[in-house]
Amino acid sequence: MDRSALPVRTTAGSRFLIGFVSDPRRWGVLVAVVLSAGAIWTALSAVPQAAAPDAPTTAPREGFAAPDFRSTLLGGGEIALSDLRGKVVIVNLWASWCPPCRAEMPALQEVYEAYRDRGFEILAVNTTYQDSQAAAARFVQEYGLSFPVPLDQTGEVSRSYLLRALPTSFFIDRDGVIRSVIIGGPMSKTTIQTTVEALLGGD
Repeated sequence: MDRSALPVRTTAGSRFLIGFVSDPRRWGVLVAVVLSAGAIWTALSAVPQAAAPDAPTTAPREGFAAPDFRSTLLGGGEIALSDLRGKVVIVNLWASWCPPCRAEMPALQEVYEAYRDRGFEILAVNTTYQDSQAAAARFVQEYGLSFPVPLDQTGEVSRSYLLRALPTSFFIDRDGVIRSVIIGGPMSKTTIQTTVEALLGGD
């Protein structure tokens, strides 16, 4: 039996599809819609490769702008990170009960004294929400610290810097961009000094 002679049955759906594909205008619209959807998906799913110095970021890391903050200082007054634009800054998050924090503070103080006249600053942010202002004051007096000590009383600074361990230090260049992150400690004086010197350059 010659099967080619049998009538071909088509459903309504297949007839619609055949008619749609055979119409050049409809086919063009379909292709355009598919290509547009693909372009939109590609744009939305793209991973950024870099960030401008002033661009905000929710993931503070090397090459990205340091999140700005304004905090009350131990001893009175306020300070904002953006007030220090043009200087090399270390944002160091610490607590008085943290042994590595205690171990690295003398080195931070020594480097601060050596380079502050060249445009270097330290913001030693006390995580007061898990410490206390009184304990922070005793700590500062014990180690003779002379750099600013902002108080993170609500944990807002720690959250914006995605704090995972104490101490954590962010080395920030003159444009407000994070250039090095050190999680944990204690940092050696050599590590602090060489990183700060590199950021200060020939100044």
